[in-house]
Amino acid sequence: MSSPILLAYDFDGEGGGQSVSDKAISRELKKETLAWVHLDLAHPDTKPWLDKEISYLDPFVVDALLAEETRPRIAEIGNGALIILRGVNLNENADPEDMVSIRLWIDPARIISVQRRQLKAVPDIEERIKAGKGPKDAGQFINMLISRLTERMAPVLLELDEETDNVEEKILENPDTILREQIIGIRKEAIILRRYMAPQKDAIGQLRLSDLPWIGVPHKRHLQESYDHLMRYVEDLDAIRERAQIVKDELANILADRLNRNLYVLSVIAAIFLPLGFLTGLLGINVGGIPGVENPYAFYIFSGILLVLVGLQILLFKKLKWF
Repeated sequence: MSSPILLAYDFDGEGGGQSVSDKAISRELKKETLAWVHLDLAHPDTKPWLDKEISYLDPFVVDALLAEETRPRIAEIGNGALIILRGVNLNENADPEDMVSIRLWIDPARIISVQRRQLKAVPDIEERIKAGKGPKDAGQFINMLISRLTERMAPVLLELDEETDNVEEKILENPDTILREQIIGIRKEAIILRRYMAPQKDAIGQLRLSDLPWIGVPHKRHLQESYDHLMRYVEDLDAIRERAQIVKDELANILADRLNRNLYVLSVIAAIFLPLGFLTGLLGINVGGIPGVENPYAFYIFSGILLVLVGLQILLFKKLKWF
């Protein structure tokens, strides 16, 4: 039977660590040295494992780790912290704005993390541990995780910004109603990303100002860097959203101008043919007394009169600056 534990490590305090078995990790988590267990929330045995193996923690922590819906936040409990973060979804055939959550309990001696879907930042940390370049303490671990999550946001925002530029260029070159769907898609993606990035920025800011004993001055400096990056990302998302709205308004204005131009042309044509239609209709009634019935040149004379009338109308419209 499969295990709810995706990976488990016992840190050596020098940047390395040793992978431990599912049974051993329970003992390691109770020791004073730092240990990490990473669990699969989708596994049916995850909740029973947490209830059994970390029953010494506040029940609030277990409930938060198992919650269905989460938003980035931090809650300090004693000398530990419940931290919920989000990362862009870079899994195959997934939308990046469908951000993946990772829930963690961290204190000086243990790290318990839970994920429902794969998050690439976790294998990154595992590779660094295997290479001996991993975290030396809990503060370095959370900094490393936040850095990996933040770094992977940058390409997604850059791609979204480039997409906005492309749509703006297309609208200037060849405005089309089909571009509205792209603009709406850009705004939707920016709104969803900001929905999680803004509270994540606040959570990191709160962690940076906390008095937790395992977060020292060097750790807070790194947290400040991550905070500044997320601040810029949130501002970029606000700018992208505003640009998309401006582009949408510009497209609407261009399409409205095009429609007004077409309506104007039709109005001018209708104005030209209105008196012509009146005259031809008047002479086309089937009653006696129509002038020119006996004259073989009447049709040509009448056509000439109509041409002169059209010429006079065009001169009048130009004088009135209708075109």
